[in-house]
Amino acid sequence: MEETYLLNVEGVKKKILHGGQGELPKLQDGSKFTFHFQTLKDDFERTVIDDSREAGMPMEIIVGKMFKLEIWETLLSSMRIGEVAEFWCDAIHTGMYALVSRGMRRIAEGRDPLEGQKHRCGMGNMFDYHSTGYDDLDELQRTPQPLIFIMELFRVEDPSAYKRDTWAMSKEEKLAAVPVLHSEGNRLVLRREFAQAAAKYQEAVICLRNLQAKEKPWEDGWLKLESLVTPLVLNYCQCQLELGEYYEVLEHTTELLQKHNGTCALHPTPAVPMAPRDSIL
Repeated sequence: MEETYLLNVEGVKKKILHGGQGELPKLQDGSKFTFHFQTLKDDFERTVIDDSREAGMPMEIIVGKMFKLEIWETLLSSMRIGEVAEFWCDAIHTGMYALVSRGMRRIAEGRDPLEGQKHRCGMGNMFDYHSTGYDDLDELQRTPQPLIFIMELFRVEDPSAYKRDTWAMSKEEKLAAVPVLHSEGNRLVLRREFAQAAAKYQEAVICLRNLQAKEKPWEDGWLKLESLVTPLVLNYCQCQLELGEYYEVLEHTTELLQKHNGTCALHPTPAVPMAPRDSIL
């Protein structure tokens, strides 16, 4: 039996299509929602814009991490595990949907969700009417409108119950993760698992680069982080040499030389051997 009522939020209506189980989940900063969703236009045909099931992957949102479409956190917070609900949201809540959808579509296509995106705040992007690359999303950018979201909530996990992606970590968590990833990478090198080791070094570098982005280049905080980045990049390059990725090594080592006032560039050659493993930093 369907039930229709208003959430205590302006411009939102909720209709329960299938009841959930238990009480409303207890949420805290860092809790993770996992759910499927369908987005429809509020027109006679109820035109489908996005469907996570067709994309082949459920959606995840981390509580308190400033997801661009803030209303989704509010909607999900009103749901029980196993519940299916339909939400009508006025245009005041859906202005960022085109940008969010663009990123989700690109991920589903195996592409970089940030490729070509200008480094601007969400509000700045909302008023930037360059093409998203999708005609239906371009229309939503030009004419923000009410949308309907049908959501099915699968689970809610506490922060300690899952391994958080780098973007979801706090500054302190990223700093703490770096030496752990560094050590794990070194152990994998000793076992000659170079691809896995490279992934650990790369993840550690991403943590540090994210932190560097909040520092002023070449000042003390930035330089301190850079001193941690350099050995990780070199270790990553040694792994890539073993894997035969010579041009990637060329790119990263040349960048390091240029950044640190180097005057020469490296040239790749298949004859370059892996450095001794006891030289891993």
